[in-house]
Amino acid sequence: MTENKANTYLFLHLNLLLYSLGTVFSKLAAGQPFLSYRFILYYGMVILILGIYAIVWQQIIKRLPLTEAFANKAVTVIWGMIWGTLFFSEKITLGKLTGGMFVIAGVVMYARTAGGNADG
Repeated sequence: MTENKANTYLFLHLNLLLYSLGTVFSKLAAGQPFLSYRFILYYGMVILILGIYAIVWQQIIKRLPLTEAFANKAVTVIWGMIWGTLFFSEKITLGKLTGGMFVIAGVVMYARTAGGNADG
């Protein structure tokens, strides 16, 4: 993998991490009274995150095939489990862990196949 492609993957995964944080603010907003200060603040954060995500996503898909970039989006499931545990005291069960491992295995398998490799 070239350094340029590695940097693109780094930005892709940082962008996906940011995208996954949108779900945290969305869940926080859902617990607030409609149109209260905190509701508007949390949903404002969701809109800001999605705006930044969309701009960075466009730059990423200029550099990677869409199928390759989109396959990596599955890692947001893992971030969702992490954020749920850190922010909402949710438990990571064996089922969730197993599912997360399948997600990661699928992304890795796709990346290693000729169809998942822009050079292959």
